[in-house]
Amino acid sequence: MKYKIILLFTLTLLCSGFITRDNDLYFEISKGIELFGKVYKEVAVNYVDELNPQEFMLAGIEGMLSSLDPYSTFIDTYQQKDIDIITKGKYGGIGASVGIRNGEVTIVDLMEGFSAQRQGVRIGDVIVKINDVKIDKNNYDNLGEYLKGDIGTSLTLTVKRENNDDNLLFNLVREEITVKNLNYYGFVPESSNNAYLKLSGFSNTAGSEVKNALLELKNKKEIKSVVIDLRGNPGGLLDAAIDVCEKFLKKGQLIVTVKGRDSLNVKSHYSTEEPILTDAKIAVLIDEGTASAAEIVSGALQDHDCALLVGNNSYGKGLVQTIVALPYNTSLKLTTARYYTPSGRSIQKINYSEKSKVFSNYSVLAKKEFETDKKRIVYSAGGIAPDTIVKNEINSELVQRLLAEGMFFKFATHIYNQNPKMKLESAGSENLFKEFADYLKAQKFDFVSKTEKLIDQLKNVMSEEKIDPKIIDELNKAKNQIDSNHSTELMKNKNEIMGLIYEELAARVEGREGRIKESLKIDKQFDMALHLLKNQDSYIRVMNHSTK
Repeated sequence: MKYKIILLFTLTLLCSGFITRDNDLYFEISKGIELFGKVYKEVAVNYVDELNPQEFMLAGIEGMLSSLDPYSTFIDTYQQKDIDIITKGKYGGIGASVGIRNGEVTIVDLMEGFSAQRQGVRIGDVIVKINDVKIDKNNYDNLGEYLKGDIGTSLTLTVKRENNDDNLLFNLVREEITVKNLNYYGFVPESSNNAYLKLSGFSNTAGSEVKNALLELKNKKEIKSVVIDLRGNPGGLLDAAIDVCEKFLKKGQLIVTVKGRDSLNVKSHYSTEEPILTDAKIAVLIDEGTASAAEIVSGALQDHDCALLVGNNSYGKGLVQTIVALPYNTSLKLTTARYYTPSGRSIQKINYSEKSKVFSNYSVLAKKEFETDKKRIVYSAGGIAPDTIVKNEINSELVQRLLAEGMFFKFATHIYNQNPKMKLESAGSENLFKEFADYLKAQKFDFVSKTEKLIDQLKNVMSEEKIDPKIIDELNKAKNQIDSNHSTELMKNKNEIMGLIYEELAARVEGREGRIKESLKIDKQFDMALHLLKNQDSYIRVMNHSTK
């Protein structure tokens, strides 16, 4: 009886503690709501200049959320469409992707079979107007509001096209577009038994797309190896990441653990399926653009030693968001949990709680050692480190400048607009390279090397210090000599330049799949993955080493 009384007394104290703590929390929340409401009303009614009450309220909400992390955001009516695209995997649109090129809003990609492509819109077309709304880089962020809409509704797209004096008008109908997570799949090289899967996102159909692709390829011939390309993949739904993992991991293996604020709010997700491939070796390509759900897949396959990771460190997003429905067709995207890979590591790179006073305490993101199934060492924090680091960097300053100024994109648009029925295989490399060099001259592309910049700096200093003008003349001669060697610099990087030209042309001629296939021909990371998959000794050697 005595022990029962002590136990009861202890439980009473504990429960009292919980009740007191909850009461304190809700009292503080209630006080905060009252204070915020009074400040909002007072300012909205009595500020010296008339305010827009709705915009003022949104500013207050955004101010609160900005003290948390960049993933906790308020979603207004217009942005709600983008959330629906991720969760439902469908939207009403014209089948075109848009970006900023040389300061103009430009068509950068087209989806096969949809309104824009069928009616003759081309990659490289500059959008001038949508219906009666003038479009430029200033309202680029609102473009989805004009392009997306209810299925069956129409819009008028006005574009500017090279070599056309007048703008072109297209009357386009919005159609139901299903988001494709798997942009391309196939045997690469075609004669090999290596399957290549390019995953660009994780909407609700990602798992079924991967499954169908693998089954289709298996029906053609045996799959001995797989390259899963997750580079530039920003992630998406947690359930979609779990679904994709189930196509490769053994049934019963842990995929990911999600832990919320409450220590009791922990959920572990295990594979519930048998893998489609049991004997194939797997490599996963990752880079700094691999984030969120893509990191969940990468981490699970790495921790279970199911795949080798090749490329650069991933982005490092180990946080999970929940969509909370709010009144007036708005939502709150709120970070509610952290996820942990099967080995127990959090790959979150940035600790947002250290930078804000709103947190009553913060966790330390320390780099700690963890072990994969085969006792390889992997680390928490800082994203996911690949097993083999391979950089796809462009070393040539000239090629970097050409890319930065969109010269490959513009040149491909120029060539294709001259011959829309061209075949990629008929574009001879010698003639094409000469045309590109001529095009750069016509565009007055001015490449100033590091050496030339240093010469200019030296000349300025020498002028200030009144150095003998004859020495400055010699520097001018040296600079002119370097300038005349720019054609040599082009020739020195011919292979890389031609690869980038063909990649852009392939996008015009064969669409998105053509661009991907062509890009793999000059892809160092993909080449390394193929090498490891083909060479058993290399594969085993890397698999037995720790990730640093």
